[in-house]
Amino acid sequence: MAITLPRLRTLLGASLAAVSLSVTGFGVATAADDPATDPIETRVIGGERASIDDYPYTVYLATSTGFQFCGGALVAPDKVATAAHCVDGDSPSSVDVVAGREDKQGTAGEVVGVTDIWVHPDYVTATSGEDVAVLTLETSLPYETIDLASSADDALYAQGNSATVLGWGTTETGSSSRYLLEAVVPLTSDATCSDAYGSSYGSDSMICAGYPEGGIDACQGDSGGPLVVDGVLVGLTSWGRGCAQAGFPGVYTRVGAYTADIEAQIAS
Repeated sequence: MAITLPRLRTLLGASLAAVSLSVTGFGVATAADDPATDPIETRVIGGERASIDDYPYTVYLATSTGFQFCGGALVAPDKVATAAHCVDGDSPSSVDVVAGREDKQGTAGEVVGVTDIWVHPDYVTATSGEDVAVLTLETSLPYETIDLASSADDALYAQGNSATVLGWGTTETGSSSRYLLEAVVPLTSDATCSDAYGSSYGSDSMICAGYPEGGIDACQGDSGGPLVVDGVLVGLTSWGRGCAQAGFPGVYTRVGAYTADIEAQIAS
């Protein structure tokens, strides 16, 4: 089975599902990658434009030249939660965080440098779990943060719950989105996700979301961005097979499994 590794940056329209990448062996895009040759660019499929005022905790990660390569969620004024595969191996100086800006060509909001990158010590690949990282910012930001799901929040992870996924990934045109996009997808059961991905899916560290028929999904370029249920951060866009394909929901880092780790970084 061909698995699209880390869904780096984007929310797409269903028309791209037929041409979305689903080949094993692609490298993981990070801040150091050249956007001209990056083989994995994620998108929110079936998404629509969102207002940053409605999701002020949503940020994106960019290179020093302004190239957006992943998403993230502001979990404290000076801390951003994102996917480990977005920043694994990067130096803090190679990553900027852009907050309060829904239009990537605009000047609203703030661009802040990163002073420290914590990657879960057990992280190896997105499909093996522990796909979580925390960035420490050089200055605190004035935007509303988002609460973390806890390990006891089983109700938030119930099958059928409506979840909102956010990002700036590739659109139906084949280019990354200029604007922040949102899409609503239902959480699936662990059994559904296991049927799709077999042993690659770990219910202790992951959660899936998507429709059986596909059509709406996160995709390349959206990696690290928030998956939100009832205003709480329950997931971070991680990986999947293709984008918006029937029978293959998106896979997200299960934030509730790592709340203690993230809170320890917030307190550090």
